Order: sequence, then structure tokens, then C-alpha cells
Amino acid sequence: MSDEPIPAATLVLVRDRAGQGRGGAPELLMVERAPGMAFAGGALVFPGGRIDAADATGAAGLGDGAARVAAIRETIEETAIPVGLRPQPTAEEALTMQAALVADRPFGEVLGTKFALAPEDLTPWARWLPNFHVTRRFDTLFFIAPAPDGDWQPHVIAGECSGAFWLTAAEALERERGGDARLIFPTRRNLERLALHASFAEMRADAQAHPIEPVTPWVEEHDGERFIVIPDHLGYPVTREKLDGLWRG
Repeated sequence: MSDEPIPAATLVLVRDRAGQGRGGAPELLMVERAPGMAFAGGALVFPGGRIDAADATGAAGLGDGAARVAAIRETIEETAIPVGLRPQPTAEEALTMQAALVADRPFGEVLGTKFALAPEDLTPWARWLPNFHVTRRFDTLFFIAPAPDGDWQPHVIAGECSGAFWLTAAEALERERGGDARLIFPTRRNLERLALHASFAEMRADAQAHPIEPVTPWVEEHDGERFIVIPDHLGYPVTREKLDGLWRG
């Protein structure tokens, strides 16, 4: 089996809720992976998945264009929320797109001549390259983007996800603390970073203020205990966690 990591992309879709309860904290689109999945089964994650070869044709001129297209495609496939498209589809059109993608129709064919990709709507947030899984390693680019206009409710298809939710970063972290959700290490670290901000504009400023470098956690020992550690210059407020009992998917 190849040791090469699998290229992947993830999208943090953000809707600002200032003045609409929950303390005005932005809500993030999250999905719960089906329990039977080989990687992170049952985990609460952001929409995303592998980058397909065809994704590279949708964003010429952008060095990370294939990842942006994959993030847009996976978000539509998993939730039927259409981000990064012009013009903005209707809810019915988005559901039709989702069904076609789940049926493995090519993304370009699904878009047809009516819709065009707008990968520039996405802002690079981070790049994670953990070594947790020897046989299944992912090199994942994380992006952030504002939610499309309107009150979009996620729609999931059985087998793709167990559920999808709009949650503030604090709510997602609290669900894990209460035993109502499971988070893998990269998701938890990114939620903690996102929780620092009161708007999408603040999140984008954070993204633009830090380099996009591979985050490959390592293990260190302190006072007889082992910790899993990440770099301290990439914007993350928590950079180490006890290794004992840590679920890594």
C-alpha cells in the first residue's frame, strides 16, 4: 500500500448570527459521519472528502483550485447547501444537484451551462497532515466561506451522513464534553480556533494572518505524561493535549 497521503479538502461554512440569539456567535455547518465509516465513523466534522482528478479542471489559475472545487462539491453532496456557485441555485435545484452527485455524476455535468464555479469565495484556513493512520493518511486543506444568502437547512442522504447541523463552535465543543458528539483531534483544534471569533470577517482575517503550513502533530513528554502537540505559530489557542484516551478516528 502506498505511503502517500490522500489529498482531501474540507469546508467550514459560516453564517453570521449577530443579534439572532446564541450570543451572536457565528454558526458553522457540521455533519455527523455514518457510524460504519472506516475513518472517523460517527464523528462530528466539517463537510469534505477526497480531491478527484476532475476537480482540477474547475478552477484553472488557482494553485489550490482542485481542493476548492472538491470542498464545494463535497458540501453540496453531503448537505445540499450550494456554496461557491454563480448564480445561486434554488433549494430545489440544490437538492437535484445533491442527488446527481450521490449518483456519481461528474460535477461539471451536474452544473451544466446554467451554473459556474466561484472558487474565489473560499479562503484557505489551514492544512492538516496527521500521521495517526499508517494505512490511511489524509493531506487536507481547510477552507472557510460565508454561507449563501437565505435560511438554508442542511439535507442529508442516508449512507452519506447520519445528520447535519448548524452549530456554533462553542456548542460543538460542548456536545463533545457532554458525551453527545465525538470529535477527532484536528476538528477539535479548529473549533477552538474558530470559537475565538465573533464573525466571518474575523475568521477570514485570522486565516489571512497565518501561513498555510502542514500541521503534523507529534508526541512530547512533560512531567512523565505524554502529550500530542502542534505548532504554536499558526493561530491555534490550544497546542497540546494529553495522549492518553485521545480518540484519533
